Amino acid sequence: MELRPYRPADCPALLELFRQSVHRAAAGEYTPAQLAAWAPEDLDAAAWHARLAAHVTLLAYRAGRLAGFGDVDPADGYLDHLYVHPDCLRQGVATALCDALEAAVPGPRIRTDASRTARPFFLRRGYRVLRAQQVLRRGVWLENFAMEKAFIR
Repeated sequence: MELRPYRPADCPALLELFRQSVHRAAAGEYTPAQLAAWAPEDLDAAAWHARLAAHVTLLAYRAGRLAGFGDVDPADGYLDHLYVHPDCLRQGVATALCDALEAAVPGPRIRTDASRTARPFFLRRGYRVLRAQQVLRRGVWLENFAMEKAFIR
């Protein structure tokens, strides 16, 4: 697996991977209306690019194919995105990305808001649930979990 930093030209491919990941990998955990609100067709590419470019954003490739991406804001330790292509699940992609993103955080802890689908992954990595949350996306409520992991360095 190869990890590399984000480049502006990557944004369209990341948006497509994000949509596929949400609609296919999370389909058993959320309703169709929730999935559509979370990952709609009309994502704001400029806003996504600005956020990804402002963070440490990494892309994972397996056999030359985009397999996942993630980003973290090292200043505040917030892991914003961690998505794996549905055809690449359970192949170590999320683990490799998360290892590298956690290493980019100099502070004593890292935080994320994990979906129902991602929560077990983060629990296995030593994150703890701070609270369940209801978030409003495009007029639809979704449940996720505020989680954090303290580093022992």
